[in-house]
Amino acid sequence: MSGDDNPLFQLFWTFALISLFAIGGANAAIPELHRIAVDVRHWMTDKQFADAFAIAQLSPGPNVLIVTLIGYSVAGVAGAAAATVAMCGPTAALAYVVSRWLSNVRDARWPAVLQASLVPLSIGLMAASALILVQASDRTWPAFLLTVVAAAVASITRVNPLWLLAAGGCLGFAGLL
Repeated sequence: MSGDDNPLFQLFWTFALISLFAIGGANAAIPELHRIAVDVRHWMTDKQFADAFAIAQLSPGPNVLIVTLIGYSVAGVAGAAAATVAMCGPTAALAYVVSRWLSNVRDARWPAVLQASLVPLSIGLMAASALILVQASDRTWPAFLLTVVAAAVASITRVNPLWLLAAGGCLGFAGLL
């Protein structure tokens, strides 16, 4: 029996690799998480993925909770633990090593240039995450329109996004979306 047959191994290996490329955090890895969980491994549907993302965002704690929910849906509590450890462990170890290394080159200019160059990459990954979630969750034109309006309001005003989420939830609960 190879490790490919074991769902815990699949979860651990998949999320350990993704964690090393999650520049900008777990939300920046959403496109790859979606591709693996929905398209490649068929661990969940688009709707289940969108629901897991919503639950992870509404729950207190880190954004990486979506990985925990994916792992739970695949292999229960053991899957949740394997996915979470795999997503957090390699990144934490890498961050520790890089921070120690950067403290030794504190006076050099290139670390700041490198960090600044990663900002557009992170923004692009976050935009891709938003696109994936819109495609996964907005099944009707009114829902898509509401997403666009909420994104516009959130970007040009100081309205707390929780109010926008609450308004969308009320419209959905009322059956208008």
